[in-house]
Amino acid sequence: MEKLTSESKKILNERFGKDNIIALATVDADVPYVRNVNAFYEEGAFYIITYALSNKMNQITKNPTVAIAGDWFTAHGKGINLGYFGKPENKDIAEKLKKAFHTWIDNGHNNFDDENTCILCIQLTDGILFSHGTRYDIDFTND
Repeated sequence: MEKLTSESKKILNERFGKDNIIALATVDADVPYVRNVNAFYEEGAFYIITYALSNKMNQITKNPTVAIAGDWFTAHGKGINLGYFGKPENKDIAEKLKKAFHTWIDNGHNNFDDENTCILCIQLTDGILFSHGTRYDIDFTND
């Protein structure tokens, strides 16, 4: 396994540095759960707007180890609740998410007045990326 190279970093940014759908897997009591989520990638992590009281967040609270799958990419990571979307510490990433998710962020699905509307960060640990016949085995902890 190698660290994130400039080529694999470029592919990840082009492919996932915008609104995209990934599968997010969690585990609860040895039972896996998978759901599709809108996600934005930046610097070795995916960011998701979600609800702090949702099943996925309850499962991540119990066991932060997660897996994701996207366009010719699978990875493992650690789920981290960054807290309320509107808190000052989240200002920079919240602005990026507003821009990335601009086509749907204000469709009424999210209640940004509710402090349970939070940002989930999936800090990647390792992954496998495929691009044009090349396989990249990436260790995100060595970046």
